[in-house]
Amino acid sequence: MSNHVLLNNVDHKDLRVITTRGAAYGDNVMLATTFPAEFRDLQAHYPIVFRKTADGASFEPVALFGFQENENLFLTAQGWDASYVPLAIERQPFLIGMTNGEPLVHIDAASPRVSRTEGEAVFLTHGGNTEYLEQVNSVLAAIYNGLQSTPAFIGALLEHALLESFVFDIELNDGSQNRLSGLYTINEEKLGALSADAVARLHQGGHLQAIYMTLASLSHFRALIERKNRAGSR
Repeated sequence: MSNHVLLNNVDHKDLRVITTRGAAYGDNVMLATTFPAEFRDLQAHYPIVFRKTADGASFEPVALFGFQENENLFLTAQGWDASYVPLAIERQPFLIGMTNGEPLVHIDAASPRVSRTEGEAVFLTHGGNTEYLEQVNSVLAAIYNGLQSTPAFIGALLEHALLESFVFDIELNDGSQNRLSGLYTINEEKLGALSADAVARLHQGGHLQAIYMTLASLSHFRALIERKNRAGSR
C-alpha cells in the first residue's frame, strides 16, 4: 500500500533511493501514463495507445510495455532494455502532490526503492538538494507541465472522432494465443478524411505532431511481439 508524504530535509535527511530497474522495485507494469510532449522520445521504442481514465469520462495516452497485467517486456536481468525510460517510470518513488493548493514534491515512503543504506542520496549532509534530487525535480516538472496539455489534445481527438477501440490478437511462436483489448488508437482513415480546415486547426492547436508520433509508434507492436516470443523461449 502506498504512503505518500511531503518530502522534507528533516524527516528525510538520510533518505536514499534505489534506482536499479527491476520487478522487485515495481517496474513490472504493462503500461505507463504519458503526455503529448513526451511522444517524440517514446515513439522510438514503445507503442503509444489510449485508455479510458479511471472515472470513465475521458481518455489518457499510455506507453505500452507488454500485453497483460504485470508484464514489462523491457525488463531484463540487466535492467531496462531501452535507451529512454518513460518519465512516469523514471520519477518513482517521487510524485507531485497538492499541499494547501500548491504542487509540491512528495514521496511514497512505502516504496521498495526507499532506503536508508543504499541508493542515491536525496539530501546533502547540511540539508541542501543533491544533484539526484534536482534531476528528479526536473522530471516531475516536465510531467506536471506536460499533463496540462493532455485534456486539450484528447478534446481535439474526440472533436474529430479520431479515437477508436481496437483488439489485437497475437499468436506466438509456441502456438499460444494472446489478446490485447480495452485500449484505443487513432483512426487513420478518419484522420485522412479530415478537411483542410480541420487539419489546420489541429496543427494550430499543436496536436498534429503528437498524432503522427502516435501513429508512427504503432510499428513497435511487431518488436513487442518479438520480445514476447523471446521471453517465452527462455
